[in-house]
Amino acid sequence: MREPDSFSDSTYEEQTHLADDELASFVATVNASYGPEQAKLSAQDWLDESGVMDSPPRSETRNWHSVTTAASARLTSRIQVGAASIDA
Repeated sequence: MREPDSFSDSTYEEQTHLADDELASFVATVNASYGPEQAKLSAQDWLDESGVMDSPPRSETRNWHSVTTAASARLTSRIQVGAASIDA
């Protein structure tokens, strides 16, 4: 007899939907503010950050906003470095 999976399909689907929404909102905002090149780089940053998230991969709750915050910090650093090199 199969034991019930603690990470149900509906929980997985819900977390996937939340992650998709968070990523899409973040990329749209970056695109509107900084253009498509930064949006593409920031999407990769977001995906990288989601991979190193503190919670286990099959956790029932994940804080996707914290992934966005970390990716935003990378974006800020990238923009500051770019601005500094232009000013130099």
